Amino acid sequence: MSEPVRVVLADDQALLRAGFRALLDSDPTTTVVGEAADGAEAVRVVRETRPDVVLMDVQMPRMDGLAATAEITADPALAGTKVIVLTTFELDEYVFGALRAGASGFLLKDIEPQALIDAIGLVHEGQALLAPQVTRRLIEAYLVEPPAPPAPTVDDALVAQLTPREREILALVGAGLSNHEIAERLVLSPLTAKTHVSRILTKLDARDRAQLVVLAYEAGLVTAGAGEAS
Repeated sequence: MSEPVRVVLADDQALLRAGFRALLDSDPTTTVVGEAADGAEAVRVVRETRPDVVLMDVQMPRMDGLAATAEITADPALAGTKVIVLTTFELDEYVFGALRAGASGFLLKDIEPQALIDAIGLVHEGQALLAPQVTRRLIEAYLVEPPAPPAPTVDDALVAQLTPREREILALVGAGLSNHEIAERLVLSPLTAKTHVSRILTKLDARDRAQLVVLAYEAGLVTAGAGEAS
């Protein structure tokens, strides 16, 4: 049996942390190795414990979850740590900021217990995770009014390296489609779709699939209805 995924909980509500800890420690695939009540403490605990995944609240005192996420993902020593941002809101100004800060997932706090455990496992394996309703509304909001970028935008020269097929696949990744859904849409094998996504990650020097979502928006590859069934 593989080692359980090591998790740090960052939330200013002690009761919520206790609930998450009870859930995760009761499952053999996950274990909580640290807790934090604010963003600054989260960064410190993560550097001390080097977890696999951080469950990060957005609104916390001293340092919010987005700033803490940015610090964690920018630290080369924490390259193996993934961040899942949790919020009570389906969509607000924090969603795109979370992805820009390097979060690998964005979920709602009312997620079902088993779904949360599964989400932690998926992110640990390197997959991006966005609640479907968040993905759809994020795309709609971005198409209407793209947020002002607080960080450098995508390098056009990198995007130019992509083949037409890779650009098409990047657009579908940006629209929230999984490898399996991309394979069905483009009549490819799931393995071929996965290989294309891996090559795109390498060519764009992207941290993970979630970052590809941001890059797809910035490159103007996401189109209305891209994630809807044809």
